Amino acid sequence: MTTIETKSVHTAQMEERSIRSKVMPIYQTSAFAFSSLEELEGYYEGNGTYLYSRTANPNTDALGQTVADLEGAPKGVSASSGTSAILAGILSVVKSGDHILAAEDVYGGTFLLLKQELALMGIQVHFADFSDISAVEQILIDFPEVQLIFSESITNPFLREEDIEVLSQLKKHYQVKVMIDNTFATPYTVKPYEFGADLVAHSATKYLGGHSDVTAGVLTGDAELVTLAEKRIVNMGLNLSPFEAWLTIRGIKTLALRMKAQTENAQSIAEYLTTKTKVWYPGKGAIVSFEVPESIEVPAFFSSLGWIKIVPTLAGVETTVSYPYGTSHRALSEEEKEKVGVTRRIVRLSAGIEGKDDILEQLAAAFA
Repeated sequence: MTTIETKSVHTAQMEERSIRSKVMPIYQTSAFAFSSLEELEGYYEGNGTYLYSRTANPNTDALGQTVADLEGAPKGVSASSGTSAILAGILSVVKSGDHILAAEDVYGGTFLLLKQELALMGIQVHFADFSDISAVEQILIDFPEVQLIFSESITNPFLREEDIEVLSQLKKHYQVKVMIDNTFATPYTVKPYEFGADLVAHSATKYLGGHSDVTAGVLTGDAELVTLAEKRIVNMGLNLSPFEAWLTIRGIKTLALRMKAQTENAQSIAEYLTTKTKVWYPGKGAIVSFEVPESIEVPAFFSSLGWIKIVPTLAGVETTVSYPYGTSHRALSEEEKEKVGVTRRIVRLSAGIEGKDDILEQLAAAFA
C-alpha cells in the first residue's frame, strides 16, 4: 500500500484471533484482567501489553500508529486533544531553563500555551516572523538555549505555508529539533516528517476525525522522542479515551475523499471571494480566510450566512465560518492581535463537502 487513499482506508487494526471482526472492536475498558499473579508480574517484566487504559489501550495505540503511517513516521501516540499532543511533544524535547523559538502567527490556543503555561514550567519562548528566515536564524544565534523550533505547516488563520525544509536546515546547523502542527494541511497535503521535522502534531478533532464529533490529538515522529512524549501523556493524564480513538480511526478511513472534495470547494470559494474582497488561500487545503469589506457590517454579514454555521472550530463535512478575533485569538491582547493581523473583519471559512454551487450561492447572498 503506497497511496494515502489506500492507507487511510486500511487503517491499523488489532485482530482478535477467535473473533475476526471486519472493523476493530472498541476496547471500552478502564483496565485489563490477568489470569494469575504470575501473568500480572509478567506485564511489568515486559511480557504483556495492556494493564490500564490510561497507560495504553488497543484503540489509542492503533490511532497513533495509523497517523504515523500516513505521515511516513516510525511512531505515533494518541492524546486527549491537539493541545495535549503539542504539550507532550514539547516536553519530550525541552525542560526548565530551555528556550523555544515559535512562529508568531500560530493558532491562538497554541500561542497561549507557549507564552503562558510554559512560562510556569521555566521554559522561555521567543516568537518571530518565520517569513523572515534571517530573523529566525538571528534568534538561534542570540539564544543558544533554544532547543526546539515550532510552527504550523499552514498557519492559522492567515494560511502561510511554512518552509519546513529551511527549518530543517537550521535545525541541523544549530542542533535543535523541529516540531510542526500539521492540522490544517493533514498528511493528504504535506508530510512534515519527510521534510525533516522531528515531531508532527495533529488536532485530530479536525480533519482526521472529520465529523465534528470527537476531541482528540495525535503526535508522530522520531521514535525516541514520541516514546518520551508517550510517558508525559501517561504521567500527566493526557490520554485519549478508547471510544474517541475508535471514532477518529473511523473518520480517517474517508480522509482522502473528504480532503479532495473540500480542497476543490475551497479553491472555488477562494476564486469567488477574490472578486469581492481580500482573500488568503495558499492553493491547497480546505480553509479560506478573507476580510469582510468596509461597506458591509460584520454582524450583518455573519447573520446573513443562512445554513453556513458560525462555529469556533473547523474541518467538519459542513461548510462553516469562524470569527478569529472573538474565538481562536480572543485571549490575545489588542497589540498581539494587531501584530499578526487578526482584526474584527477577518473571517475563516472551512469548506465542506456540499455542492460547490450551493456554497457560492449562500456566500453571494451574504455579500448582498
